[in-house]
Amino acid sequence: MNAFLLFVCLGLILFSCIVFTNAIEWFGKRLNLGQGVIGSVFAAIGTGLPETIIPILAIVVYKNEGADQIGIGAIAGAPFMLGTLAFFVTGMAVLIYSKLGKRSIHMKVDLDVISRDLKFFIIIYGIAALTTLVHTHLIIKSCIAILLMLSYIIYLKYTFDDETDHIEAVERLYLARLLKVKTNLASILIQLAVALSGIIFGAHLFVKYVEELAVCLGITPLILSMIITPIATELPEKLNSVIWIGKRKDTLALGNITGAMVFQSCFPVVFGILCTPWNLTGITLISAILALTSAIITLGWIKLTKNLNPYILMFGGVLYGVFLINVFY
Repeated sequence: MNAFLLFVCLGLILFSCIVFTNAIEWFGKRLNLGQGVIGSVFAAIGTGLPETIIPILAIVVYKNEGADQIGIGAIAGAPFMLGTLAFFVTGMAVLIYSKLGKRSIHMKVDLDVISRDLKFFIIIYGIAALTTLVHTHLIIKSCIAILLMLSYIIYLKYTFDDETDHIEAVERLYLARLLKVKTNLASILIQLAVALSGIIFGAHLFVKYVEELAVCLGITPLILSMIITPIATELPEKLNSVIWIGKRKDTLALGNITGAMVFQSCFPVVFGILCTPWNLTGITLISAILALTSAIITLGWIKLTKNLNPYILMFGGVLYGVFLINVFY
C-alpha cells in the first residue's frame, strides 16, 4: 500500500512542478526578470521549501540527540543531493531528450549565472563545513551564522544586478487557459500558490510514506535522513530541471539546482549551526566534501572549456556512488 501511495505522491509532485514552472516563467516575464533571477532565486527558494522545513521541524519539535542527528543529516544531505544526484539526473535528461529528437545534446546555458552560483556555494558551504572544527565555541559559531546570512543577501544583490537573457517563448498560463481569464499578476500568483502548495503537500506525504516503508525494511534513521529523505525532498528541483531541459531552457534548469544549492547552504545550515552541535562526522562530513568536490569540478570545467555538457553533470552520479559505497561498506 505504501508503495502505491508513493507513486500517487510522486504524480502529485510532478503535476505541481509542471504547473509551477509555467507560473514561475510567467512571473518572471511579467516582472521583466532575467532567467538567472527566475531560476536561481524564485524557483530555487520555492522548490527548496520542503527540504528546508523538514530538518527544522525535526530539531525543534523532538528536541533530542536523535532528532539533532537526523536534522543535521537532512541539512547536509540537501546540498549533497543537489550537487550530485540532481546534476546527474539533469545530464541524463539532456541525453534522453536528445535521443528522442526533442532537443540538441548541446546545452545553451548562461555560464555566468551557473559560475556565480557555484562560486557562492563553494565559499559559503565550505565555511559552513569548516565550522565543525569550532562547533563547541558558541560565539564563533554565531558570528559565522551571521556571516552566512549576510552572504546570501550579497548573493541576491549580484544575481539581481546581473544582466541575463529573458524568457522568450512561454506557454499560456494554465490557470488562464482553464478559467478563460486574462493572464495578469493575480492569476499568476494564484497558480504559483496552488503549485507550491501541491509541491509541499506532496513532498510531505512522500517523505511520510518513505519513512514508513523504511521502518518496515529496517533502515536506520541516519541513512534515512542522509539518503532517502533528501532524495524525496529534492524531487521538485529534479523534476523542474527535467521539465525545463525538455523545453530547452537550460539556464532555468541548471539555475534551479545551483540556486537551490546556495539557498540550502545558507538558511538551513545557519539553523543547524545555531540550534544543533553541528559536529559533522562520518558520512555527514563525507557528503559535504563530495558536494563541494562536485561544485569545484563543475566550476573548473566551465572555466577551462567555456561550456557545460551533460557528461560533466553526470559525473555527479559517480560521486553519489562513492557516497553509497561509504555508507554501505
